[in-house]
Amino acid sequence: MSPQPPVRIGTRASKLALAQSGMMQRRIAAALGGFDRPDEVAPLVRITTTGDRIQDRRLLEIGGKALFTKEIEEALLDGRIDAAVHSMKDVPAEMPPGLVIAAIPEREDPRDAFISKQWETISDLPQGARLGTASLRRAAQCLAVRPDLQIVMLRGNVDTRLAKLAAGEADAILLAASGLNRLQMGDVVRSFLDPLSAPPAPGQGALAIQTREEDADAPWLDAVRHRPTAIAVAAERGALEALEGSCRTAVGAHAVLEGAVLSLTVEALTPDGSARFRREAKITLPEDGAEAVARALGAEAGQAVRRDGGDRIVLHD
Repeated sequence: MSPQPPVRIGTRASKLALAQSGMMQRRIAAALGGFDRPDEVAPLVRITTTGDRIQDRRLLEIGGKALFTKEIEEALLDGRIDAAVHSMKDVPAEMPPGLVIAAIPEREDPRDAFISKQWETISDLPQGARLGTASLRRAAQCLAVRPDLQIVMLRGNVDTRLAKLAAGEADAILLAASGLNRLQMGDVVRSFLDPLSAPPAPGQGALAIQTREEDADAPWLDAVRHRPTAIAVAAERGALEALEGSCRTAVGAHAVLEGAVLSLTVEALTPDGSARFRREAKITLPEDGAEAVARALGAEAGQAVRRDGGDRIVLHD
């Protein structure tokens, strides 16, 4: 019997991406019988994406969030890597032919974190304060409750955004709590946005392990699968697909699984936050086929929101 060849793991090269992929590397290496040799049995392959290279413009201006996954997916299809670790919120609703999301690990905190040198919450910000974010959803949700705020386009990795805040380029910023926790930087958070009143990006806080279709049942993937997270993310991404979620739509979705009961909140907002369209749904899931049922629930809620919002929820040039 031939030995298991190394599982080459593709990842972006940012500090956060390496922290996330390193967590998965150690678990995959252990499943392959090489917990003490992770770099040998599950080496990380660093790949710089277009989204990493271009930092001075919004993603919607340069091709959307697929720019964080495109080069990594090409490496998968070319056989240069065997698996990829992505932040689920960066994975587009449509998958390239030949690739699948083969595993979803247990989710971190899905909430958005509010960070400021001086203020505790969004409501504490003074009139006309500058809020730094490159996310259309975060901007719209904040403008919905504080239309006086000035939105400052702020891209870059976590350290870059925190440095821009420290330099006074914004009075406050919003970041994913999950990334801060994985970087052990949770102490910078002043408060959290309520995920029911301000649903995060679909899949936020979750990771995606992507493989070629023929590798989707590889035994080592069981080491990184978490069924409750996969079910919740299926519902959120079902809504994303129905809303054709992209960098041109402000879409949020938050699913919670308690026992067999799945609760889902979906919303889309006009880009200026002046109108928001929401649906809440709940279902008791069957033992078999739970992910498919969850995805269908998300799709139904997303379609209802899309009917309500129409073209108003799409950012036009």
